Amino acid sequence: MEDGGVEAMTTPIKSVNRSVSRLYKARRIVRRGQHARQMEAGTLARPDNRAILNTMSERKTWFERMMNRIYAIPSVAQLWASRAAQRSAALVAGDGSIPFTRLHKPLSAARGILITTGGVHLKTQPPFDMENSDGDASYREIPDNVAPDEITITHKYYDHRDADADLNVIFPLAHFHDLVRQGVIGSLASRHFGFMGHIEGEQLAILMKYSAPEVAAKLRAEGVDFAFLTPA
Repeated sequence: MEDGGVEAMTTPIKSVNRSVSRLYKARRIVRRGQHARQMEAGTLARPDNRAILNTMSERKTWFERMMNRIYAIPSVAQLWASRAAQRSAALVAGDGSIPFTRLHKPLSAARGILITTGGVHLKTQPPFDMENSDGDASYREIPDNVAPDEITITHKYYDHRDADADLNVIFPLAHFHDLVRQGVIGSLASRHFGFMGHIEGEQLAILMKYSAPEVAAKLRAEGVDFAFLTPA
């Protein structure tokens, strides 16, 4: 194919990328202003994780449905992923340091838990919201004694075909059970947690202010000593 033909094919894609970027940026500016005022005033609504799960299908708007279709275009998805990663890193990093917490007991005596951002959940639970362009800050509790065929993955922002074939790729629960039997790990919590690894804007604020502290409190109640995180 001649160079002119390649340029003719890529130009419409670039145009779509620019249009989506402008539309998304304008919407985000408005929403960020609202969120900032709510955070400053202390009025950011505290979400009820159970209520979110029960009403997931009612939260889709025409804009979110439209954006979902647009982000299905590979080049648009790649553009978004690059920019979203930069925005999220700047928001979460703070001073650039991560508090280091030393494990004060042997791993063989420690109680662990799995936390994944790979969109893992029970088939009987509502899937993560793929329509909201800001993602889904809710979480799913996964029993430790769950059978692999009771689990599924809902996440359109990464290729999880390998994880679909072998869940241990993203949620290595079977391997951790083996480690417990071998005495490498003392024990596992009675439940583990699944998140969606595409969260920004309002949903990121909700995650940091409500969902994450709520799960942390549940970890403390379980007597958990360490968490093994598996990002998507």
